[in-house]
Amino acid sequence: VRIVTCTNILKLLLFLQRVLLLVASDVDALCACKILQALFQCDHVQYTLVPVSGWQELETAFLEHKDQFKYFVLINCGANVDLLEILQPEEDVLFFVCDSHRPINVVNVYNETQIKLLVKQDDDLDVPAYDDIFRDEEDEDDDSENESDGSEPSEKRRRFEEDVIERTMRRRQKREWEARRREILFDYEQYEYHGTSSAMVMFDLAWIMSKDLNDMLWWAIVGLTDQWVQDKITQMKYVTDIGILQRHVSRHNHRNEDEENSLSIDCMRIAFEYDLRLALYQHWSLYESLCNTSYTSACLKLWSVQGQKRLQEFLADMGLPLKQVKQKFNSMDISLKENLREMIEESANKFGMKDLRVQTFSIHFGFKNKFLASDIVYATTSLMENIEKEGPETDNFIKALDSLSRSNLDKLHQGLDLAKKQLRAIQQTVASCICTNLVISQGPFLYCSLMEGTPDVKLFSKPVSLCLLSKYLLKSFVCSTKNKRCKLLPLVMAAPMDVEQGTVIMVGIPPETESSDKKNFFGRAFEKAAESTNSRTLHNHFDMSIIELKTEDRSKFLDALISLLS
Repeated sequence: VRIVTCTNILKLLLFLQRVLLLVASDVDALCACKILQALFQCDHVQYTLVPVSGWQELETAFLEHKDQFKYFVLINCGANVDLLEILQPEEDVLFFVCDSHRPINVVNVYNETQIKLLVKQDDDLDVPAYDDIFRDEEDEDDDSENESDGSEPSEKRRRFEEDVIERTMRRRQKREWEARRREILFDYEQYEYHGTSSAMVMFDLAWIMSKDLNDMLWWAIVGLTDQWVQDKITQMKYVTDIGILQRHVSRHNHRNEDEENSLSIDCMRIAFEYDLRLALYQHWSLYESLCNTSYTSACLKLWSVQGQKRLQEFLADMGLPLKQVKQKFNSMDISLKENLREMIEESANKFGMKDLRVQTFSIHFGFKNKFLASDIVYATTSLMENIEKEGPETDNFIKALDSLSRSNLDKLHQGLDLAKKQLRAIQQTVASCICTNLVISQGPFLYCSLMEGTPDVKLFSKPVSLCLLSKYLLKSFVCSTKNKRCKLLPLVMAAPMDVEQGTVIMVGIPPETESSDKKNFFGRAFEKAAESTNSRTLHNHFDMSIIELKTEDRSKFLDALISLLS
């Protein structure tokens, strides 16, 4: 694929006057946005920032601003649809698209005049060849009247017959080419998945131009960690990208013997960690974190009495007194904290939790504040999907964006408190779904629907929270069921969206298997099921596997989905 080298794109961007930034509502997009804002500030580029949570808002924002702006930067939105078809821009409008959604729409890939894709050079896009997808319409109406009248009638007939045969051949070739094109496009567009984090791509640009700073590196780390927390990428991809970032971390955070230097680095220091896979444990109690982390909760089956017993045995095996485990992590005995990771890992192996340690990074602000990258992801996500305060969505977006700056630690701590509430809500909902057998097998997939009136149901009308709930629920269900076939099935989850309008939000999650490639086929399946039943659906989310649906159309939509996937 010929993609203009990222350096040239960025140089071009930094010379532009007035840019409109359209940024999706996810943590990776926010981090990419922070890096780009820092680059724009270095080069005094004027820009306007507009948050967009779906296609409708993207179209509205474009229509409102297309007269004032000629340059648009789209972050984590726009790559997987035909942008020019949707937005119908003038010919002098230029789009810069930095989006981790895959597959990238083929028109966006091959349109080089108006669409510039920001993609890492080594990202394998698997785009079909140009000639397999596009073909110039040949002039098929060869005028047979152009022959000279002087030739014999028999000669004319022979020519006419040859002409008919040639046309028939050409039509057949065209039909064959079109059938092959449909097949190639179906294979290419069948699964939705994610490429390199947009924050990493932006950091790469900054590094190539020697404008990278430690803050930008931290945002790249948080962007990657967001993909891992949301389960968007494979373990292999995560470890590879961690390795790439680790080299940058060593470069930016090496400590000299020079006294003055080490003090200045103390203002902000990033370090590689091989840490515990326990959500927010350094800002919570170890007990709460063990109960509300999806991995430990699912492995120990904490929704059952037996599971609670296993948790007590696990703590006893580590030799940790309950009093210590239930108080704030900061207040635990220092002697216990020093060897905590090793103690937990040793006991976890005995209890079948072999993956309790994970490669990640931490950040130190001065001497007092230390955060893991996943802490920031949980805090920022919960600020973005905060349901406690009524107000415009953009307020939450701006708060979440601000919490990523180290000058706004109060907002970050607010996010951490919200995140704890959300994680508790998710685990309680998972427990009630499993204990009341709400997860049912529909044949080709598992299905779970949250009823109106369920506690915290309002939180799960938000896409990221619903996806997290669905992934945690599927993990827990796989651990709890004895049915081997059900362990290999994907999950469709529905929650009330807007009671007055009578809509539900629905998400499809790929199967929870060790070797899962994280590719999701529900986006296309949802489209086809809606089409074949005339269901009133809204495909407004940048992730195609999330849709909104009229509640009364739900049963016919699900029936179509079952027959489609059977």
